[in-house]
Amino acid sequence: MKKLTLALAAALSMSSVQAADYVIDSKGAHASINFKIQHLGYSWLTGRFNDFEGTFSYDDEKPSDANIMVNITTDSIDSNHAERDKHLKGDDFLDVDIYPSAKFVSTKIVEKGDGMMDVMGDFTFHGVTKPITINAKKIGEGKDPWGGYRAGFMGTTVIALKDFGIDYDLGPASQTVELELHVEGVKQ
Repeated sequence: MKKLTLALAAALSMSSVQAADYVIDSKGAHASINFKIQHLGYSWLTGRFNDFEGTFSYDDEKPSDANIMVNITTDSIDSNHAERDKHLKGDDFLDVDIYPSAKFVSTKIVEKGDGMMDVMGDFTFHGVTKPITINAKKIGEGKDPWGGYRAGFMGTTVIALKDFGIDYDLGPASQTVELELHVEGVKQ
């Protein structure tokens, strides 16, 4: 009987610290992947990817055990200018016919305190996979008005275009792209 009680207690304690699985709410427009790049060093060009999906597992007691996966449809780039978007989708930049998607898969989470963390992972973009680090922050979590449960995060990172095989020259101030991520997940 004592063994059974210990086994039951161990099972209950393990289940209470298991990570919850979430689906990123991109369909409800409660998530976004935004970018900005300097335009010729004179101003900023901003935009977003309108079509993406992803999942994450998260436990507030063990944030370092989180797992994240995001797929981005590169053809969904939107800089609020149709002709520029056509150029960005072409072979000078994204080459969406050959590389229709980009993907991020986390490999390690490092807690920094106060909800801050470094999310490390492999980013596959333009046919090249490289490790990147996203500086992330937990925004909050809790019940939503529709009977569900949500958790939200934001993050930023900078990638060098040449690291991913994009070498179109827009000048020295335009060699990197800043990504800003807003993620709200619905618990499954």
